[in-house]
Amino acid sequence: MNTVNYAGHLYLELVNSILFAVLNHNLVILLTADVRQVLREEKFQIQRGKTDPTSYKSLGDSFRTIFRTEGLFGFYKGILPPIMAETPKRAVKFFTFEQYKKLLGHASLSPGLTFAVAGLGSGLTEAVVVNPFEVVKVSLQANRNAFAEQPSTFVQARRIIATDGLGFRGLNKGLTATLGRHGVFNMVYFGFYFNVKNIIPVNEEPTLEFLRKFGIGLVSGTIASIMNIPFDVAKSRIQGPQPTPGEIKYRTCFKTMATPSNFILNKLISSFLGGALMLLVYEYAYAWLQKNW
Repeated sequence: MNTVNYAGHLYLELVNSILFAVLNHNLVILLTADVRQVLREEKFQIQRGKTDPTSYKSLGDSFRTIFRTEGLFGFYKGILPPIMAETPKRAVKFFTFEQYKKLLGHASLSPGLTFAVAGLGSGLTEAVVVNPFEVVKVSLQANRNAFAEQPSTFVQARRIIATDGLGFRGLNKGLTATLGRHGVFNMVYFGFYFNVKNIIPVNEEPTLEFLRKFGIGLVSGTIASIMNIPFDVAKSRIQGPQPTPGEIKYRTCFKTMATPSNFILNKLISSFLGGALMLLVYEYAYAWLQKNW
């Protein structure tokens, strides 16, 4: 393949990845934002401690309290950062996965290991892109003021930069935990999905083939979520509200991971269907884009 053809092919893959990202995750965010916000509030409550007078009694109480005190828009607090981040995030995830996979094709790795290592590389790259958006999002979602009383996304980002800067105490707070979260997730997710998909025979019936991929994606997402839970917990604790105001208890990734957690159920609920749908949408959308572009 000559240089011009290779550049054209690379450009096509990048465009396909961006279009897929737009199609895939922004819609999912809008449809699931209320559930994700409640689950995140539950995590913050556990982190603050049960002695907090504003603690929620249950998951149902979280929904009712947020709606009563913050209104319908309370379920969508901090939604702009993920919408802004998800398109480049998903584009980076799948574009870099394809590029790492091609690079590793020249190494003496088994096909199964190639998928896992390429997934790890794509996850680490993705984490660098998404972490500043996560810091802003978490700070907005931890704020229990009514939606109308909250600062905008850009004002909040400027406040963080002005107060703590761009480093590991500011806009890149929790970067190590985010690297671990995305790296481990993508390594297990891509590695498991493509290896198992190549083992289970393709079904000629479109519906059954859809269910085959959906089932593999569901299991892949669940296993990947279980594997990266320690890093996800560490990220939430470092970037979220501290148990004692004015005192930073959670500062480093691995020390934070050593602290017991009750976040596992919330994590699995928020990731369960996402894992099933993401690669399913990727495969069908990517195939369509390759055929029509």
